[in-house]
Amino acid sequence: MGCSVLVLPTAVSTLGGLVFGYELGIISGALMQLQAQFHLSCVQQETVVSALLIGAVLASVIGGWLIDHHGRRTSILLSNLLILGGSLILSCSGSFLMLVIGRLLVGFAMSISSMSCCIFVSEMVPSYRRGLMVTLYEAGVTVGILLAYAVNYILSGAQGGWRYMFGFAIAPCLAQLASVWVLPSRHVSLVQLTPESQSCSDGAEEGTSSQELTEKKRYTILHLFQREDNMRTRTIIGLGLVLFQQFTGQPNLLFYASTIFRSVGFRDYASAVLASVGLGIVKVISTSVAMLCADKAGRRLLLISGCSVMAVGLIFIGFLSRNSLFDTRHCSSETHPNDTILSENLTELVKIRNDTSHAGCSDVPAAPRAAGNFNWLILICMMSVVSAFSVGFGPMTWLVLSEIFPADVRGRAFAFTNCFNWVANLIVTFSFLSVIDVIGLSGAFFIYGVVAVAAVVFIYFLLPETKGKSLHDIDKELCERRFPQREDFCRIFRRHHSPGYQRVSCGDSSV
Repeated sequence: MGCSVLVLPTAVSTLGGLVFGYELGIISGALMQLQAQFHLSCVQQETVVSALLIGAVLASVIGGWLIDHHGRRTSILLSNLLILGGSLILSCSGSFLMLVIGRLLVGFAMSISSMSCCIFVSEMVPSYRRGLMVTLYEAGVTVGILLAYAVNYILSGAQGGWRYMFGFAIAPCLAQLASVWVLPSRHVSLVQLTPESQSCSDGAEEGTSSQELTEKKRYTILHLFQREDNMRTRTIIGLGLVLFQQFTGQPNLLFYASTIFRSVGFRDYASAVLASVGLGIVKVISTSVAMLCADKAGRRLLLISGCSVMAVGLIFIGFLSRNSLFDTRHCSSETHPNDTILSENLTELVKIRNDTSHAGCSDVPAAPRAAGNFNWLILICMMSVVSAFSVGFGPMTWLVLSEIFPADVRGRAFAFTNCFNWVANLIVTFSFLSVIDVIGLSGAFFIYGVVAVAAVVFIYFLLPETKGKSLHDIDKELCERRFPQREDFCRIFRRHHSPGYQRVSCGDSSV
């Protein structure tokens, strides 16, 4: 068999990422068509978008138990069946309620799939390939998002195009379902899968040592909150990564991409969707770079550099979009003349106000010159933010989460942190249009930029480097890791390189 046995699990994981990304991105183009056909208000639009996240939160509650007790294969299989059902409901929806139910099912399935795939691959591959193989899932996500944006653009003028947008998710889901049948029912080490393979011996030793460790000690979900083996520290690291990942506003760049571009000067629906396709292309290229660098540059460096670029880009967007505001009257339900394709005037969800020469003409439907002159600069900044996220937070968060917890509780720990991830995603997404209405697009992006700066500080002080280490070695070293003490902060300006797992006190003569 050899190491070729890894190809199938990796393919299943990548297909899972493809479905995940497609379902995340497709609502960006479908939302405006849904708003016109079902006459959705702002709150209803936010509900349709956020229903997927609510389903994901619910899945996170039971997903860890399902993964640890019934195996990774069973979890992936269940997620496939649920996505098929949810996609069929969405494609055949005739009411707002059916849309919400379909999105709930798809979100529930996506959450289980994302956890199962990342954990499964991290346990199957040797340490020197783990960064590449696990980030293949994120590569699938980015390709899925790009595919969704492309489908949005192609079907932007089609009658009932949103039905086809949701229905196309069935194809990759069926491909993953066909592949998952030959996977082992429970997670196993490479010793059991490739006993004769010498080139995979590192992975085999890693799997064996992990099993031996869990035989000596059993963990429960309660251990995540205890000091023993530094589990509380690991949990805080995981929670910090997923919360900062969401509160930098990345979900809104995906779900509301077309709407944001409309608000900053891309006048018609097709050009706004086409700009979203550009974001998807940048995301794919950046994730490819992250895949190649994860095992060389390391997780810590990619996260710090990615967050730094995001902070700069988000603050610049806030500055450039300071003349842009959402007009809530255009976010409410509107009458559609013939219930066919979207008219440019009736699908304009946002209006740009010009507070200079047109200060007294707030009802003018055209975008102001001030905002229009900056729309391409804003597009470039958004591309830089998406690129930085795809290099750092996008793939590295899930890679780190799949590494820092003991194998016996990995599924439940992953699910616990993932639950906070989806709750934060839900808060950011559901409140986006309302927040924009209160503080404007500029204020929202300024806040995202400040959060990104805080994320850089958090990662610098708390996140260890895990590249090139077996899961057993990472677990062993994390057992001895502690939070930085006061003396660690006083040395911030005297540090010339990042420490590994050990901290050096101020009184150390070597400093």
